[in-house]
Amino acid sequence: MSKILELREKRTKLWESAKNFLETHRREDGTVSAEDTAAYEKMENDVVNLGNEISRLERQKEIDSELSKAVAEPITNKPVQKKDTKTGRSSDNYKKAFWNAMRKKNYYDVSNELSIGSDTEGGYLVPDEYERTLVESLEEENFFRKLATVITTSGGERKIPIVTAKGTAEWIDEAETYPFSDDTFGQVTIGAYKLATMIKISEELLNDSAFNMESYISKEFARRIGAKEEEAFIIGDGDGKPTGIFTAEKEDVTAKGAAITFDDVMDLYYSLRAPYRNKAVWILNDSTVKALRKLKDGNGNYIWQPSIREGEPDKILNRPYYTSIYAPEIETGKKVLAFGDFSYYWIADRQGRSFKRLNELYAPNGQVGFLASQRVDGKLILSEAVKTLKIG
Repeated sequence: MSKILELREKRTKLWESAKNFLETHRREDGTVSAEDTAAYEKMENDVVNLGNEISRLERQKEIDSELSKAVAEPITNKPVQKKDTKTGRSSDNYKKAFWNAMRKKNYYDVSNELSIGSDTEGGYLVPDEYERTLVESLEEENFFRKLATVITTSGGERKIPIVTAKGTAEWIDEAETYPFSDDTFGQVTIGAYKLATMIKISEELLNDSAFNMESYISKEFARRIGAKEEEAFIIGDGDGKPTGIFTAEKEDVTAKGAAITFDDVMDLYYSLRAPYRNKAVWILNDSTVKALRKLKDGNGNYIWQPSIREGEPDKILNRPYYTSIYAPEIETGKKVLAFGDFSYYWIADRQGRSFKRLNELYAPNGQVGFLASQRVDGKLILSEAVKTLKIG
């Protein structure tokens, strides 16, 4: 039995024990003593920790599988020297020149190659191959990119046509005039907001040929940018940043009280039209998950279900969920639970993430600064595809 499967079975048994403990220790008035509550929360916390460990092992398995793949096909005939047929930022020459410029190595010999990727603010656009690596790293740091639809724009605003009202059919008599009913179209405009960070690296590391500068910048860039992206895509107000799913204008379901009940969750679930529910997932804070773990349906079954199969996420009402520290916690007047098909949230990447080397700013400290920036926007283009629950 694999370690992952073993932990899943252990977590499932622990969760059943926690539920049984809660049921057998309820008093006549339906409440639980402080001592029993503490014991239950400890069991629940063990369930959460096991879930985190399972997620880590699954990520390790994915990485091991990726690294074990062959990096090249075996040579079966006489090798032939191939010329670099790629052009622009895809070429090997540009890639070599870019990293030489970042290390300040043979700097004056690479200026011609880098001219094709000059940024308007004095930096250089990263090579195409490295661009893809950065995007993959951003997806690892920001789960929302995997749920949304990501497009690439070359510049300016992108106008996305949407149907705001659909045409209808009517019953008519023989020889009666056919009714005219047309779809009504609208537009959602996606622009580009600048997101930037600065990384400092010591001169000793830059001069050390063993230091993998490309990997370090990729991971550090993704960690910082990914966190700010996730925050904006979740709760961004649209002022100098993307508009988040919890702040987008749409119809909300309002909870009847200050705490979430099973009826509130069901109201939110069925407020979403069936075509969107087929692909819908939940997004919420960890503290909200904790509250939902104690809710039952009309048959006495808990609505939160732990996954028992490898690679399958935990679920709420049989739909997967994702947690974010940026999703609001339960508080009066806050939107705390989002449910919908998030492929209708579009992320627009302005093509070309850029780096700029700063030689003088940190020279007294023996360091070199690197400015990393990207332009991105995000917006929910179809409001009916996502619903949120607001605490009354």
